[in-house]
Amino acid sequence: MSDAPQYDIAFLGQYTKDTIVTKDGSRVVNGGAYFYGSAAAASMGLRVAALTRLAPEDFSSFRLLLERGVLVKAISTQKSTCLQLLYPSANPDERILSVTSVAEPFEPADVESISAPVWSIGASIRGEVSLTVLKAIKAKGARVGLDAQGFVRVVRDGQLAYDTEWPEKAEVLRHVDVFKADVVEAEILTGTRDLHEAARILARYGVPEFVLTHGDGVVVYAEGSFVEAPFRPRSLVGRSGRGDTCLASYLAARISMDPEKATFWSAALTSLKMEALGPFSGTREDVESALRERYGR
Repeated sequence: MSDAPQYDIAFLGQYTKDTIVTKDGSRVVNGGAYFYGSAAAASMGLRVAALTRLAPEDFSSFRLLLERGVLVKAISTQKSTCLQLLYPSANPDERILSVTSVAEPFEPADVESISAPVWSIGASIRGEVSLTVLKAIKAKGARVGLDAQGFVRVVRDGQLAYDTEWPEKAEVLRHVDVFKADVVEAEILTGTRDLHEAARILARYGVPEFVLTHGDGVVVYAEGSFVEAPFRPRSLVGRSGRGDTCLASYLAARISMDPEKATFWSAALTSLKMEALGPFSGTREDVESALRERYGR
C-alpha cells in the first residue's frame, strides 16, 4: 500500500449562502473560501479535496466542484452559514456583512480521512475552525495556509464585526505556514495599513510566508523578501471571493513554483476570477495567457 497522499491540496471551510448587494441590485450565490479555493486549485490540474459543513438542502451547491473533479466531503448540519455582503461603493475592501444563520463548527474527526501535504483553512467566523482542529491538521505534517478572516471576525447583533482581541493569536500562528489577510485585517492585527510593516510585525510570531491583499493587488512576504503584483481585471462583477481565490491560487502554485512566480500566478488568476460571477472557471492556459498579455511574463 502506498504512503503517498491522496490529494495535492485540501480545503476546509463552511459553505456560505451569500446575498450580495451592490448599487446594481442583489443576488444570492454559493460562497465560502472552500468553494472559491478548491475551484481555483482544480483549474491547475491538481488533486483537490474539499471539506465543508452545510444544510442538506444546499448540497446541490457543490455540484460544480464535483464536475471539476474535486472530492467534496460534505458534513450535514441543521443550518448553513448565511451571509449578506453589502458593497456600498466600488472599493472591494469596503463592505458590510450580516449573518442570519451559522453552521456548526468543525471537529478534529472531520479531517482524519483526508491526506494532503497542503491545507487551506478558510473559515468565515471565529469558532468555525478551532485550535484543536488546526493542530489535528498540522499533526499530519501538512503545510498550512490560513485566512485571518475566520479568526478576527465575530457575530455581534447579527452583524459580522472585527474583534481586535484574538486571545489564541500566538498559538494559532505557530501552526501556520502561509497567513493571509486583507488590508483591513492587517490593520486590526498590527495597527498599520502599511502591508510591508504589517508583514514584518506578524512575522515575529514565526509565520514564514504572508499573502496580503488590497484593492489593487497582492503583497507576498516570503523567504525574507517582498513580491508585489497588481490585480488587472477588466471588470469587477465577480469581486466577491477575491481573497479566497488569491490565497488558494498562491498555495496551489507554491507546490511547484517559487514565491515570485506564485505571486504573479495568483494575481493573474484572481484578476480573471473577478471578471465573472462565481468561482474561477478558466484553465491553466487562460492564466498563462493573462500572465503574458497583462504582466509581460
